[in-house]
Amino acid sequence: MTHHTPTAGLSRRRLLAAGLMLGSLPAWAQGLPQATHREVDFDWLDTGRERPVPARLYWPHATSGAVPLVVFSHGIGGSRRGYSYLGRHWASHGYASLHVQHVGSDSALWSGNPFAVVSRLQAAAQEREAIARVKDVRFALDRVTELAPHQLGAAIDTRRIVAAGHSYGANTSLLAVGARVTRGDQWLEFRDPRFTAAVVISAPPFYGENDLPSVLGRVAVPTLHVTATEDVIQIPGYRSGAMDRLAVFDAVADRRKLLVVYEGGSHSIFTDRAGTGGHALNPRVKAATKDLALAFFARSFEGDAAHLTRWGETWKPLLAMPLNLG
Repeated sequence: MTHHTPTAGLSRRRLLAAGLMLGSLPAWAQGLPQATHREVDFDWLDTGRERPVPARLYWPHATSGAVPLVVFSHGIGGSRRGYSYLGRHWASHGYASLHVQHVGSDSALWSGNPFAVVSRLQAAAQEREAIARVKDVRFALDRVTELAPHQLGAAIDTRRIVAAGHSYGANTSLLAVGARVTRGDQWLEFRDPRFTAAVVISAPPFYGENDLPSVLGRVAVPTLHVTATEDVIQIPGYRSGAMDRLAVFDAVADRRKLLVVYEGGSHSIFTDRAGTGGHALNPRVKAATKDLALAFFARSFEGDAAHLTRWGETWKPLLAMPLNLG
């Protein structure tokens, strides 16, 4: 039987959030300013695979009707705690954000013998883990969909469910929306039809595949691709330049796609790390990216391109190329 339990040791703010989620505000919290969102951790277990699936949920505080949802997949060595600037911002604007932790390629890779870290990273990048990650995403979406009406006070808006991720997580998200690979005479496909859009940040080459149009040609949802001119992945024995991100974008056949390229930056500028990619540039790229996604959602789900137009005008100084809305 699967289970979910809030992580022990919640902070005062998150205890308040948990109380709100259960409909009972603690006495000590009376009179505190109303939060824009709630945060709670889940320690789920997929018993069918005997694999833990930890997750952190950012849930909008004021909900009216069904709630749209982003399911976010972290990069290699990350965790459910990462990309918090995105989760908090999106939740404060009405989008729930579920950040899934992948135990075979998470922050545990940095623990243990430092001389073995390269071999641990290489093992985490294997096909077996890539498949496990997309199954994590499906499992987490199942759980939160079941949970929402009962303990969160509102159902998930099934018309607006977004797969999103950074780096390795971008590949995971693409698998969830229709990317596929061939092995022998069979296709490996993991598309979850519940996803209706995707945010793809810094996607590496697709697991070493050479025929990207075949891999990505069946992606049939709107996609937002985000990268930077210095978005380079560099680890011992592996390098991927920024042009690889553009190749992924080009290989998606669906015309409802949008590419944003920041000038400068770094691969890790999109994580919670401060300073990487430039101390002045880092917070500006984060601010631009979290608003960019909301503008993309408005166009994809509401047919409203005005937000994207304004975004392009506001953040034009950061862009390596003008925003092309087609």
